[in-house]
Amino acid sequence: MAASNQAQLLLQKQLKDLCKNPVDGFSAGLIDDNNFFEWSVTIIGPPDTLYDGGYFNAIMSFPPNYPVHPPSVRFTSEMWHPNVYTDGRVCISILHAPGDDPNGYELASERWTPVHTVESIVLSIISMLSSPNDESPANIEAAKEWRDRRDDFRKKVSRCVRRSQEG
Repeated sequence: MAASNQAQLLLQKQLKDLCKNPVDGFSAGLIDDNNFFEWSVTIIGPPDTLYDGGYFNAIMSFPPNYPVHPPSVRFTSEMWHPNVYTDGRVCISILHAPGDDPNGYELASERWTPVHTVESIVLSIISMLSSPNDESPANIEAAKEWRDRRDDFRKKVSRCVRRSQEG
């Protein structure tokens, strides 16, 4: 219970900081005012990328022991990207549990540490949109397209951007 209260206080502070000092490229808020562990995030597609102009919605779910363990992030908008699973879950190093990677792909320094904030997580996701990592993809089909059939990849992303603007 104590960890959960600490997590809630930290999340309240991070939300307050974001409201006071908004960051270009995204907005965040609570899904339910009584639950600090579920956030709604809208990420604006970064300029000069394939995702430019898109408004991509995601849900950030924090564990009760945040910031010891990372939140999970799942796009609710359609997203075609090598580092996003087909169900929308984002797969980037800083969202992986702290410590050594059991698969040996990531350095412990690239994984979650409690110094990360909502802002640093979302900025990492924006960076991921700018430069996909096709070395250890979450969506193998998107990674293959990104590597081998860039025009097809671009068309699918354009469709995602258009749909995100309609919703």
